[in-house]
Amino acid sequence: MALGAGCSPSEDAPPAEPPRDPPTALYGTVKELRAARDAKRHTSDGGGRAWLEQAEETPIHAGQSGRWEIVYEVGPEGIEEGGFLRLTIPAFWEWTPAQTVDENLPGYTTASIGTEDVVLRGIDNPGSWVDFKVEGRKLTEGERITIVYGDGNRGARADRYAEAGSRFWISVDGDGDGIARILPDSPEVEVLAGPPARLNVVVPSTVLPDEAFLLRISVLDAIGNAGTDFTGEVRLIAAPDGLEFPETVSLEADDLGVLPVNVTAREKGLYRFIAQATVHGRELVAQSNPLLVEPRIARIMWADLHGHSNLSDGTGTPEQFLRYARDVSGLDVVALTDHDHWGMLFLDEHPDLWEEIRQQTRAFNDPGNFVTVLGYEWTSWIHGHRHVLYFGDDGPIISSIDERYETPTQLWEALRRLDIEALTFAHHSAGGPIATNWKFAPDPQFEPVTEIASVHGSSEASDSPQRIYNPLAGNFVRDVLDQGYRLGFIGSGDSHDGHPGLAHLTSPYMGGLAALITPDHSRQGVREALLARRCYATNGPRIILRTAIDGNRMGSTIAAPAEDAFLYVRTIACAPIVRVELIRSGAVVDSLDGQKYWDYEAEFTLKNLAKGEYVYVRVIQEDGGAAWSSPFYVD
Repeated sequence: MALGAGCSPSEDAPPAEPPRDPPTALYGTVKELRAARDAKRHTSDGGGRAWLEQAEETPIHAGQSGRWEIVYEVGPEGIEEGGFLRLTIPAFWEWTPAQTVDENLPGYTTASIGTEDVVLRGIDNPGSWVDFKVEGRKLTEGERITIVYGDGNRGARADRYAEAGSRFWISVDGDGDGIARILPDSPEVEVLAGPPARLNVVVPSTVLPDEAFLLRISVLDAIGNAGTDFTGEVRLIAAPDGLEFPETVSLEADDLGVLPVNVTAREKGLYRFIAQATVHGRELVAQSNPLLVEPRIARIMWADLHGHSNLSDGTGTPEQFLRYARDVSGLDVVALTDHDHWGMLFLDEHPDLWEEIRQQTRAFNDPGNFVTVLGYEWTSWIHGHRHVLYFGDDGPIISSIDERYETPTQLWEALRRLDIEALTFAHHSAGGPIATNWKFAPDPQFEPVTEIASVHGSSEASDSPQRIYNPLAGNFVRDVLDQGYRLGFIGSGDSHDGHPGLAHLTSPYMGGLAALITPDHSRQGVREALLARRCYATNGPRIILRTAIDGNRMGSTIAAPAEDAFLYVRTIACAPIVRVELIRSGAVVDSLDGQKYWDYEAEFTLKNLAKGEYVYVRVIQEDGGAAWSSPFYVD
C-alpha cells in the first residue's frame, strides 16, 4: 500500500504491527443487522394483509416491462399518523428500483387511498424501497391502499432471471416510531423464461464400458433460464463411434425445453456430443463436456456446493434451485446454502424457511443418481463468509450475527458440540465483498478444502485467471498455503441467478464447480472425498484433470523423496488448452505450452522436493476456462 504524498516513515520508526482487526471487516453492517434484530416492534407493526391485483393476465417474462397493482388492507390496530407503508421491490436481481419522483422514468410508483383527509407522502430510499407516510389522520382497520408499481409511461422491468415466488415486500410501521415489520406473506409474482435462445448439453465425465447413463438436453433463454416454450427436434452427433443413442429426440410443450436422453457406452474411448436445434429459423449448436469411457475408471462427481435461492438473496424457490441442478445442469451433487442473516426474511429468525430447505433437500436426495447436501452460509461481515454443510438430514443455523458464534473458532466449537458430520468452506477469501480472516487457522476437523473460484472470481493467487475483484494483497489462498495451511481446492457457483452448475453461462468462467473423485455417490462419499482432498476446482467448465506424484493421488500428503519425483498430469478440456502450469511452494515454476490441444498429457520432474513444500497444477483454456488440482503436501 502506497503512503500519501509527503508521508514517509523515519529510519528509526518501529516496524508496523499487523492490523488488529480484519482490514475488510464491515463492523457497521453487523451493527445495523444486530440493531434491526434487537429493535422493539409495536404490535401494530406488520399488521394487515396485501395481495396482487394484476390489471392484465398476460404472463411476465424475464426482463419484460409491466405494471403491478398491489392492494394493502389495514390491520386491526390501524396505522397511526406518521406511520408508513413500505414497498421493497426484490433487490435481487435487476427489477427496476421503485421511485416516486418522475413518472417518465421506469419504476414510477404511486399510492392512493380514495379519501381526501389522508395524504400518502412518498419518500424514496433510492435503489432499495419507497415509503408512503401517513399524514392527516390515523388509518383504521379495513381501509385499503392501492400501490401501483410501474405506474408511469415506461412501466417497470421484471427480473432478468426466471423464478416463482418473487415477492413485492410490504412492511408496515403501525405506531409511527420509524420501525417496521415485514409481512411474511407479501404478494408474489412468477417471472417466466424468455424465448429459447441457447442450447446446452451435459454428460457425465466418467463412465464404464457398457454402462447406461443420461445425457441432459436443455433449450434455455439467452441468459440460461429454464422453462422455455421450445418444441421441436434436437439432433445428436457423437464422435467417435462407440455410443448407443438416438440421433434425434423431440421435445414437447410439457418438457419446457428440458429432456433427459438415455445413452449406453459400448466401447471405451473419449467422446464429445454435438447437439443441434432450429429455433425460429436460427440454428443453435452446443458441444458437451468430454466423456471418458474406461474400465476401472476413477469416477468424477460434479458438485456445486454453494448457491442461493430467493429465501435469501438468490433467485427461485429451493425446489426450483434443486430441480435446475439435477435436470438442466446434470450435477451429481448440490447444496443450497442460503444466508443465515441476509436478504429480507432471515433463516435464523424464521424456522419455517429453514424447514423448507430441509424438506426439499431430503426430497431430492437420491443416492447413486443425485445427491443433495443440507447447508447454509455463515455470513460474517467481520471474518469472511463460510458455507456450512451437514451430511445428514438435519442441522441448526448457527448464526454469524449471534455474539456467541461471531468468530470462526466459535462456529467450529459449536459444530463440535453438536457431534454431527459437518464441514465448512471459506469463499471469496481474497477479496470481493469481504475477505477471509486467515488469522483463524482452518480447523482440520471441519475445513479440509477451500473454495478458490466462484461468481466473484478466483482467490487462488494474484496471477490467477479471472482474479477476484477488490483483492486484498497477501490474502490469496496461495499466500496461506505458504503459511503452512493445508487445504484442498474446490470451485462453487455461488449462484444467485437460480442456475446452479451453470453459473458461468452469463459471465463466462466467472463461476465454479467442484470435481469430487469418488466411486461412492452418496453424502458419505462426498464428505470422505472432501476430507481426503480428492477433489479439484474449475471456474465452470467440466475439465477432466488427473494428477499423481509417483503414484500418489491428488491431494495426498507424501514423504519427502530421496530422489527426483515425477508429477503426472492428464487433462481433457472443454476448449483448446493454452497452458499447463506447475505451482510449487508459492510460485509458478514451470509452464508448458498446451499447443491448443484438447487432450494433453505431461510429466513434470520435481527436484529436491523437501518437507513443508506443496505442489499443484493449473490448467488454462484458450477461452479463459481453468482448472486447479488440489495440492500435494510434503512431510
